[in-house]
Amino acid sequence: MKKIIILFFLAFITSALVAQDLTQGLWYNEKKSAKVQFYQQGDKLFGKIVWLKDPLLNGKPKVDKSNPDATLATKPLLGLVFMKGFSKTEKNIWEEGTIYDPENGKTYQCKITIISPTQLDVRGFIGFSIMGRTSHFTKAD
Repeated sequence: MKKIIILFFLAFITSALVAQDLTQGLWYNEKKSAKVQFYQQGDKLFGKIVWLKDPLLNGKPKVDKSNPDATLATKPLLGLVFMKGFSKTEKNIWEEGTIYDPENGKTYQCKITIISPTQLDVRGFIGFSIMGRTSHFTKAD
């Protein structure tokens, strides 16, 4: 009986850690070239770039040069909200959002899965989730 109680307690603690709040702390992208801060507006989740490993290009702030909208192509990457409109659909899953890739100027449907307290899987796709690419974000602090 004692072992069952201990196992139940460990399972509860583990699930509580995995179900953490994404808005707490900063996350590195897969390349560790940027840190992302998640925040909520109402029941939607958003992510913005708050740190860049190399924030300057030729002595000036890096801009969103690949953006197809010319008025946005001169905006700095630092502070860019590139993940938008996610809804929590399951305990550890945020879906129905989009992710913008500043490297190619394209926006994709996206799903965020909390794998552990220190890892997120961010899957960008077109149409169906099976036709996409997953990036692994890691806790930065």
